[in-house]
Formats: sequence, C-alpha cells, structure tokens
Amino acid sequence: MTTRPVRTAAATTGAFALLAASTLGALPASADDAMAVPSGVMLAPYYTDLDLTGDRQVTQADLDVVAEHLGETTASAGWSAVATADVDVDGVITVTDLAAVSGRMIYDDGPFDLIEATTVDMQAAMNAGVTTSVEITQAYIDRIAAYDSTVVPGGARPLSSIITVNDEALAAAAAADAVRASQGMTSMLLGVPVAVKDNYDTLDMPTTGGCGCWDANQTSTDAAMVGGLRAEGAVILAKASLDEFAYGFVSEFSAFQPAGSTRLVASPYDTTKSAGGSSGGTGSSVSANLAGIGFGTDTGGSIRIPSTYNQLVGLRPTVGLTSRDGIIPLALSQDTGGPMTRSVTDAAVALDAVVGIDPADPVTLEQTGKVPESYTASLDVDALDGARIGFVPSMIGTNPTNVRLWAQTRATLESLGATVVEITPPAQFAAVLNEGSGSTNEFKHDLAVYVQNHLAPEVTSRTITDIVASGAFVTSRTGIYQQRDAVTEQTYQAWAGPLGTHTTQIEAGHVLVTSMMDNQDLDAIAYPSGTPYGTQGTNMRLSPNTGMPAVTVPMGQAIPADGTTPGAGVNLELLGRDYSEGDLLGLAYSFEQATHLRTTPALYGALD
Repeated sequence: MTTRPVRTAAATTGAFALLAASTLGALPASADDAMAVPSGVMLAPYYTDLDLTGDRQVTQADLDVVAEHLGETTASAGWSAVATADVDVDGVITVTDLAAVSGRMIYDDGPFDLIEATTVDMQAAMNAGVTTSVEITQAYIDRIAAYDSTVVPGGARPLSSIITVNDEALAAAAAADAVRASQGMTSMLLGVPVAVKDNYDTLDMPTTGGCGCWDANQTSTDAAMVGGLRAEGAVILAKASLDEFAYGFVSEFSAFQPAGSTRLVASPYDTTKSAGGSSGGTGSSVSANLAGIGFGTDTGGSIRIPSTYNQLVGLRPTVGLTSRDGIIPLALSQDTGGPMTRSVTDAAVALDAVVGIDPADPVTLEQTGKVPESYTASLDVDALDGARIGFVPSMIGTNPTNVRLWAQTRATLESLGATVVEITPPAQFAAVLNEGSGSTNEFKHDLAVYVQNHLAPEVTSRTITDIVASGAFVTSRTGIYQQRDAVTEQTYQAWAGPLGTHTTQIEAGHVLVTSMMDNQDLDAIAYPSGTPYGTQGTNMRLSPNTGMPAVTVPMGQAIPADGTTPGAGVNLELLGRDYSEGDLLGLAYSFEQATHLRTTPALYGALD
C-alpha cells in the first residue's frame, strides 16, 4: 500500500515542470552537492522510498540519477542503481518514472499560503525558494500582533493566547535559512515556527507557568523537549498562555498582568467561549494560525480538551516517552508533554523531535527499544483497514452532538475497513475512570523539585506560601493554593509514593485496560474527547489513569438541530497500549484523510 501524507498538487507538477526546464536551482544540482544525510526520516515511506542517493529524501540528485538512466532496462548493466525508480514496474526507465520520482520531492513552487500550512507545505515552499523561514516567522509574528490582543470584528474578546513572543525568533529563522542554503532540508522542522506552553523552560524567554509571581523566571537552560525542537532546527516562536500552573480547563492566567488582574484565553471559533485548558493558549494560537505547530502538557486532559475545543490534533504520549525535565510540574504521576497541531502529519513530525531517554527524567528509560525511527512511517491512509476499534457505550454519552457525530464516525470507521466492537467493561473499569488527578496531593512536592533544579534565583516566590503572599496570581483561587500548601509529605507518600493509593490504582488501571484490549484483540479504544465546549463525563481520565497514550482528532461540529453550540468542534479520541503512538497516529491519519473535518476559524483569516 502507498502512504501519502498531505501535499499539494503543485508539489508534483511544479517540480517536474522545473525539472524539464532544468531550473531547479534551489536544490542540489548533483549527487556531489547533495545534503548530508539528515538525522531523521523525511516522512517515510512516501517521501523516502524512491530515494536513490541515500540522503533519505528525493532531491535533484535523485532526478539526475534517473535522467542518466533513461531508456535502460532490466537487462542493462546499470539497472541495479536505478531499479527503485521503475515506479510503473514495466522494466524500463522512462519519463513517466522520472515524473513519478519528481513527485516525491518536498518541493512546491506555487503560491504559499500561511493559513493552515502544514510542515510539508512550509518545507516544500522553502525548498523551492518561494518563501523563507524568516518570512514565515515574521508572518506569524505579524498575525500575533494583529490578532492576539485585539477584539476582531465579530469577536467578543481577545484570544490572549500568547504570553511572550521570542525576540530571538527571527535570528533563529535566519540561521535555519542559512542551514537550508548550505545543507538543504536537514529536518522536517527546519525553520518551522513553534509555540510552546509557558510551563516549558526556554533560555531565551521567561517561563511563568502563567503566574505573575514568576514573571522573572528566566531559566538558563531549555526544557529537554525544547532542546529537541531546537536540535531539529525549529524556531521557538513564542510562549503560549495556559491555566495558571496548568491547574484547570479554563486557561485563566496572571502572567505580566497587574497584581490581582487576570486574562482568559478565548476560542478562535467563538471568542465568548473558553479555549479549554490547561494548554488553552497553545490550542487557541495554533488553531488561529498564529504558529506553525504547538506543544502542551497533559495531566488530566490539558492537551486533549483544548484540542477538541479548537479542532486540533492532540497527542498525549505514554508517560515515559517524552522527558518532563524543565517543565513546571503539576503532578508527575500523570504529567506528560506532547504536540498540538492542525494535522496528524504535523503531530507525527513534531513527536519525532521530542522523544528520547533523558537521565534527568528516569521514567524515560522505559521507552528503550519501543520507539520507531520515525512516527511518520505509520501515516497510512489504509491503517483502519482491518483494525479493531472498541468502544464503551457509556463513554459516548447522551449529548445530541456527540450521539450524532459518533454514529457518523462509527459508519466512517467501518467504511474504511475497521471492525467497531462494543465493549462491556468489567466492574473495576469505573474505578479507573473515577480516580482523581494528582494535582492537589502532588503539586507542592513536585513544584519544590522544579524550584530547586530550575527556578531562576531572581524569583522570590519560591513556595506556595510565597506565591499567595505576593498577590500576583489568580487570587480567586486562594483557597485552592492554600489547600495544596496544606498537603504534608506523609499525605503525598500515601498518595503518590511507591505503595501509594494513586500509584497502585494507576497500575491497576493500566493492567485492566490493557487486558480489555487484549481480550477483544483491539487496536484502540474510541470515545469523544469532549462535548461542544465541555467535557464528556470522565473520558479524559482514561489515559492519565492508565499512563497509556491517546490521540485526539476532529470528528465534526455541532449543528443547530443538535440544540448545543452550532459550529463547536468535538474530537474523536483513540487510546492504545503503551508506546503505541505510531499505531494511533496511523489510525487517526486514516480517519483524517477520509474526512478532513477540521475547519478554519473564520474570524482569523489572512492579513491584508
């Protein structure tokens, strides 16, 4: 079968037309000039399986090889060097084969549109010389300036999705452009602007956690995941807003506000509504096309809730796949960081950059031998064909929008070859869904570790007591802070220690749900991530209360007949076994490519 990540028709026709005219000057002109072998796979296998020169992508050098062998047949002495290019398998290298190989180039010389641009779109345009990382980065900065703090016509309040724009972003973009000019496309993230939630440490911007009490927290190092992004050439564009210290789903923050004042993050689809949380700023900014891709964190729904509110693809990885070092914690028993993007392809590309073992986060040792070379290798339009998808009826709920969309989704899954299996869960399943978050019992303990290892010395609010005394926080939550501050070490250990009740329940949940999947030979369990601007029961608890990964992808919007909120998005969530992110992304990709259900926020179109 053929894997086909999203791309424009111009990526094929434009590249071949230029080839015929011998004007592919933006790409290496010969095998001798080809770029160094990049560190990752360039959207395998579609963009790699016709590579003839060993650089893991199709470039002008590959086309030169094919051109040199035009007319050769299986009987020719040099056939082995070009056999891969016999795409139509007729035993002879023809112009048809040359065109097919050119179509695998990440190259598009047509007009570039920033709105809804994917990483593939950006790379194709930058490789063709149509645009540059500097131009793309500046365009996002301009959109943030025009849209984020302004009430747009037809809107009710600002998005407030960005806390800080990186002063070094354009310099980083220029550096990425220089790499491309000298080495070619070394990574699918080279020059792509990324917004990260403002609980990820960044050495070039403060890390506030959304709290005014930590406005001065300029760390000297990056979070491990940010370091991975920079290593792949991504441009760290901005710090996205969040619910203060990642506590809740409304995304209210006090960072860089007068003491006692706060801001709320709005959904770009309906600015009277919350963008969800706690990664609401990431969700709002990426959905409104204020950044190329985004990253959030998830303890009990904080990636998946804003993804469903904002019609994004969100991935909550297995706890242990991505390092939490340098991320302000909420509850390390369940914390994990992951991508929030406008497409499944972008989520796979983004995930590739941030996985890996990190001694500073020992739980990442568990991923040894379980991580593929590239998650993009799983992006298969036929992934649902033969898959077994389970669902628990009570998790669908009774919301009219959800009921209607689930019926449509089930029919789509089945039309794509999946078997949808109704599950009657064991009695213990309720305990899995009902186990609480560690955000109360773990926050004080885990925050103290971050303070010791990462918090800038200039920050004076170094305990919860200090935070409350500063007055520079969401003061309506004073009681919540005081409740957290009252948690003793004994309470923490009884909850999250090696034999703690929470620790024990998470393991029991993991065993139970894995067994449910094994008993039915399931590839995933499906359920709605939420309702129109709301949550669906305790669905968000399934992934964090088992440690198992989940991907969420748009499955449609509410309509007036539902009696809910017309236009509001609802996502389909797919939960899988530990370290099955590749499989989940493949299933989500297959569904996405068959439906294309994300819509673009109408209020935030192209700038004049």
